[in-house]
Amino acid sequence: QVQLAESGGGLVQPGGSLRLSCAASGRFFSIYDMGWYRQAPGKQRELVARITSGGSTNYADSVKGRFTISRDNAKNTVYLQMNSLKSEDTAVYYCNALYRLDYWGQGTQVTVSS
Repeated sequence: QVQLAESGGGLVQPGGSLRLSCAASGRFFSIYDMGWYRQAPGKQRELVARITSGGSTNYADSVKGRFTISRDNAKNTVYLQMNSLKSEDTAVYYCNALYRLDYWGQGTQVTVSS
């Protein structure tokens, strides 16, 4: 079983940057595919970015070129670097781990506003 804890959210102005972190407890972090999802008020949760156990990445079209997902298996941590933030990026961001089962963190709020 994996427990996930996100951090790094907050309030940022349009055009600014934030880095989210997701620390995973448990063993065998390296075998999990890891992802970041987000959910804005009144909308469904959507995939933002994913990184496989082998290091392959994919991104939602809306964040390509602005967001970067990475992982540090030695630290059991996955990151989401978010640059050129827009108001439409405002959402609760959730960390996800996938290996046979889905595991979710509690989420961290990101608000992009002037």
